[in-house]
Amino acid sequence: MSRPAAVLTGLGAYVPPRTVPNEELSRRMDTSDEWIVQRTGISQRHWADPGVATSDLAVEAGHRALKSAVSGGFGDIDMVVVATTTPDQQCPATAPDVAARLDLGTVAALDVAAGCTGFVYALATASAALVAGYAERALVVGAETFHPFLNPADRGTAVIFGDGAGAVTLRRGTSDEAGAVQTVDLGSDGTLKDLVGIPGNGSRPRSTRPMQPDDQYLYMHGKEIFAHAVNRMAQSSSAVLAKAGWDVDEVDHVVGHQANLRILHALARELGVDRERLVCHIDQVGNTSAASIPLALADAAAKGHFQLHDRLLLTAFGAGLAWGSAAITWPEITLA
Repeated sequence: MSRPAAVLTGLGAYVPPRTVPNEELSRRMDTSDEWIVQRTGISQRHWADPGVATSDLAVEAGHRALKSAVSGGFGDIDMVVVATTTPDQQCPATAPDVAARLDLGTVAALDVAAGCTGFVYALATASAALVAGYAERALVVGAETFHPFLNPADRGTAVIFGDGAGAVTLRRGTSDEAGAVQTVDLGSDGTLKDLVGIPGNGSRPRSTRPMQPDDQYLYMHGKEIFAHAVNRMAQSSSAVLAKAGWDVDEVDHVVGHQANLRILHALARELGVDRERLVCHIDQVGNTSAASIPLALADAAAKGHFQLHDRLLLTAFGAGLAWGSAAITWPEITLA
């Protein structure tokens, strides 16, 4: 039976023009192209130039998503959700600025901070608003400029993260339409919040001690994160498939957060999915956090990997700890 649902209508992506290959990083720190590729699957990443902020990337991706949607007769946006861990500043939020620069007027606009799971959380937020009737059309953006938050001496993080933005447009529709967000599954475990984070600028460090030099940088306990990422994404994926009434064999493509190629392969084993059904884009852009899934979607769509009505499983894991999954069908989309 058909029911109200958010329907995907447009898709856009943007990465900064500056490419940073592994060889460049190996000249700065104790690492090598072979070490990085073997442990992460990353060959290069894109870093924004000085003076370029998260909103700049978000506007570029948002513009392309809107142009993509317009080609299909899309109407006016009345909600903007930006998922990011690296906003332009702590206050105000980045989303209103993005909306204004895209000439969307005085629409509802908010940021979602859920680490690398941010896009799935933002997609769920916008979808819920559309289904409830609070909005008719939404722009959802995942955008990050992570490289300024990386300790250049820490090869555990400095070789992994890249900058970029991806965006989708949604409209209120029905669950039997191609492009419908069928259902989502979200979760978190704050007892493990210290496994990954950026300590600086929050109220707790400011209220307890002077800022330390390393507080500005991202830290991550990689081994622990690996195990939790695989387990939680697998559990969330199974939960969302059950909600959607899909068997795992009916899923055409698994679009996991592009954190680490070994994590994606382990996730495939856990789900019982052939690697051929994995969408992998990490080798070209690295871990782009909240931008990861929409960038992977755009790359796969541009290569013609998706067909109309294909069933896609989106799943992500990140700081918080937070995780989430979504089941969607693929629409007919023209990339801008």
